[in-house]
Amino acid sequence: MSTSIVKVLGTQASPFANRVLIALNIKCVDYEFIQEDMSNKSELLLKSNPVHKKIPVLIHGDNTICESLVIVQYIDETWTNGPSILPSNPLDRAIARFWVAYIDDKWLPLMSDLGKAQGEEAKLEVQEKLQEALVPLEEAFVKCSKGKSFFGGDNIGYIDITLGCILGWIKAIKIMLGIEIFVVTKTPGLVNWGDRFLEDKFVKGAMLEPEKLVEILELHLAKREANNAN
Repeated sequence: MSTSIVKVLGTQASPFANRVLIALNIKCVDYEFIQEDMSNKSELLLKSNPVHKKIPVLIHGDNTICESLVIVQYIDETWTNGPSILPSNPLDRAIARFWVAYIDDKWLPLMSDLGKAQGEEAKLEVQEKLQEALVPLEEAFVKCSKGKSFFGGDNIGYIDITLGCILGWIKAIKIMLGIEIFVVTKTPGLVNWGDRFLEDKFVKGAMLEPEKLVEILELHLAKREANNAN
């Protein structure tokens, strides 16, 4: 089963698809990446994820797996020869799952709020909330990393993948809007961690450069303005 052909449905601009690509890279799994047009979803996507009709989707042989974190766990448990993504110790694994839930349920929604904020005052308010919500993750990084490079220790792990997938967009937002989210005075550990994450060999190539994401963001904003005008 583990040698069956692997396909990933997604877009490289999607941080959630990036999670899957990074996990596959860590496990040194060969895969075919199929770019989806989310404004014109393919029959393969609709068939593979009939419930949510969204990316990413992992197709492994005759099996389809949906939802980015579910896919990452599946990859970790299926390709056991590569480095472990989730900790092997039950307590460490539970701690990692707690912080991953915190990122997806508490922190990432604030990123969505930033995109919806209208006016400088509203954006600054969300920016402050984002920075404050990173403080517990700074403390978690210190405890989980035990003085090493990543939440997962010497290697990228579950929390690293979950949070790191948004770093490209954070840099793109800084370039385009001048909004700083990772601030060295508040979260110095995460600032340095983010630089190491983006330079890791398993991450490079899985995520678009911030400048390319800026182009995508500009097109999205222009389209939204045009729709609002109509």
